[in-house]
Amino acid sequence: MGIRMGTFCVALLMLAAASAQAQSKPASAHVAQAVTGDGVTGTLLRHAQFPSRHVAARNVDVWLPPGYAEAAGTRYPVLYMHDGQNVFDPSTSYTKVDWGVDEAMTRLIANGHARAAIVVAVWNTPKRLQEYMPRKAITGETFIPTPGDPPFPTGEIVADDYLAFLVTELKPFIDAHYRTLTGPEDTFVMGSSMGGLISAYAVLEYPQVFGGAGCVSTHWPIAGGIVEGYLAEHLPAPGINRFYFDYGTEAIDAMYEPYQQRIDALMRTRGYRPGADLLSHRYLGATHNEAAWRDRIEVPLMFLLRP
Repeated sequence: MGIRMGTFCVALLMLAAASAQAQSKPASAHVAQAVTGDGVTGTLLRHAQFPSRHVAARNVDVWLPPGYAEAAGTRYPVLYMHDGQNVFDPSTSYTKVDWGVDEAMTRLIANGHARAAIVVAVWNTPKRLQEYMPRKAITGETFIPTPGDPPFPTGEIVADDYLAFLVTELKPFIDAHYRTLTGPEDTFVMGSSMGGLISAYAVLEYPQVFGGAGCVSTHWPIAGGIVEGYLAEHLPAPGINRFYFDYGTEAIDAMYEPYQQRIDALMRTRGYRPGADLLSHRYLGATHNEAAWRDRIEVPLMFLLRP
């Protein structure tokens, strides 16, 4: 009787421990909810408040290409996108205009202009600037985004933590729960403005993980253009990685041309081939907002996901 009671107590303790461990993991990160609405095309799933040891929890949206459910043996490349609330759904975009990536991908796949791919849209947080500013480009103890802005401690820049979240937490989760192709030749990252900076930085820091970056209206002038110098020092050798850049000529984008021209020239001298592993566009009259990026989103998608 004593042995049985002891065994029973041990079993209860193990059950309680297992229950506590399960409760410590937010179920929302592992259970995706379907997202529907007038502005959403195709299958869009949301992992609400995806947890992280590195950065704050946030929503992660996953778009699946047409035919994903039926093609049980097929694996797909993955495109990770920043500012995820602006990527698919106008109701969550802060301007109420989304990038229309779901519609663009549906068209491009149907026309054979892009590979069928999974698109993972990572929402931003109130620390967007701190998460998207390339940390290793900053050498001083304080950081001043633009002249006249108050400085704040460099230690508050957490882009390396954000990339650690993408590489060591989110990507393994996506690879485990969706049918992905996991190598750098099938893994890409894209964003606009500061999202363009963190996309380039992701490839500079993890060229063995991200095979290409889509850098749309990249905000090169921040902090006096210090990221330009960091890119020059850490650009990976051509052959595996590729980069897409663009900019408009209106509003903030009007500042970008001299930076982008220097970066394009640098990359060509390093062996990057225009049209092959480097593509850079100037869009006359284009401004700096979701509507402008929506108008040209097919171009970087075709470059990164070319058949």
